[in-house]
Amino acid sequence: MNKGIIKTVNLEKIYGKSTVKTHALKGINMEIPRGSFCCIIGKSGHGKSTLMHMIGGLDKPTTGDVFIDGVNISDLSDSKLSELRAKKIGFVFQFFNLLQNLTALENIETAMMFGGSSTKERRKKAEELLALVGLSDKASAKPSELSGGQQQRVSIARALANDTEILLMDEPTGNLDSESEEEVLNHIHKIHKAGKTIIIVTHNRELAEKADMIFEIYDGKIKA
Repeated sequence: MNKGIIKTVNLEKIYGKSTVKTHALKGINMEIPRGSFCCIIGKSGHGKSTLMHMIGGLDKPTTGDVFIDGVNISDLSDSKLSELRAKKIGFVFQFFNLLQNLTALENIETAMMFGGSSTKERRKKAEELLALVGLSDKASAKPSELSGGQQQRVSIARALANDTEILLMDEPTGNLDSESEEEVLNHIHKIHKAGKTIIIVTHNRELAEKADMIFEIYDGKIKA
């Protein structure tokens, strides 16, 4: 593997103030190599979603540091952090978050609207990404006309729209039946083989067993 693309150092997150506090993360040290397929697992309430928010730059730690490709994102302003996220990280969530009034192709195009590319360039890239996830024939379909697995594949294509190096996925198959889950995972593996760093946050141990690396979070710490 190549050098680490994500690294955390003594990462802690405390929610609340005064005497009522929740210590969600307790000294997390981890390194994720570039190009790896990694799973972060754990039961609900033990800190895995909080960790995802930290390494994705969606929230800031109470203490400690998060490095993305060598940059300490804990030191960045909100605008610089947003810029880094847009360039480096594509997010995929359990409930798809597609715009219901737009087609599959248009949903992907919207992710490129602020990148300075022309309408023609955005359309061509969106078509290529739909082909990558096996949905060229669904370009004009709206989310309500797609299965759960197909909607998730559109959301994965959208996450790749700005050529991000990292795909950070929160329970990407948690809302799917077994057939759709297998369909989505096959495309995730194909994208990983193309060189992307894949990080999946999940409680699904069967899914985690397919990963290169597993980090198990228990009571706010990485379980040895």
